[in-house]
Amino acid sequence: MLLGVFILIRMSGCHQHPLTDYRPLDQLGMWSSNVEQLKTLNTSDMEVAQLVKLKQAGIGDDACVTLITQAHLRQHLFTSADSAVNLARAGYPELVILEIAKTDQLDIISGDAVMLRLIGLSDSAVDSILHRRLKGQATMSSAEIGRLKNTGLTEKQILERINQGMTDPQADKESSLREAARNHANTGFVRTRERKSR
Repeated sequence: MLLGVFILIRMSGCHQHPLTDYRPLDQLGMWSSNVEQLKTLNTSDMEVAQLVKLKQAGIGDDACVTLITQAHLRQHLFTSADSAVNLARAGYPELVILEIAKTDQLDIISGDAVMLRLIGLSDSAVDSILHRRLKGQATMSSAEIGRLKNTGLTEKQILERINQGMTDPQADKESSLREAARNHANTGFVRTRERKSR
């Protein structure tokens, strides 16, 4: 009787996925030890499909297992493969992707993080901005950072403004002023005089 109750509780309480098909991961070359870890994590078919995307993008086996583990620790399924793949394609190393996943912000931060790379900031500047975001500190959006950069501010000047807590509305105001000044610079009318012939 006690054994029957234990089995009933075990089967109903943990959303078991005993029929999950791990063959796609095996076909992509995932090590059997990593597949076994995924089995112990009770990975779902939907998560296997997410892992296939990660593997096809070149994300390593250990990182795949860690991403599933992090999601399960936060008591939800892993559904952020597209965000992780976008980060990887933008040049972010697996360690950074895992750091973002650890804070459960892959889907929240990935778009802005990719834009930071496209803006052309140095790795150290991007790391600084990402760490501020991961800590929950105020940081301008990548769109405003890009606008400030396009108005001629240096990376150092932009980072100073970020570290001082500049908000998007403040950045928008400064960008607008700088753009207006730039657009009206050297636009004065110069009158040329014609030479009189003698």
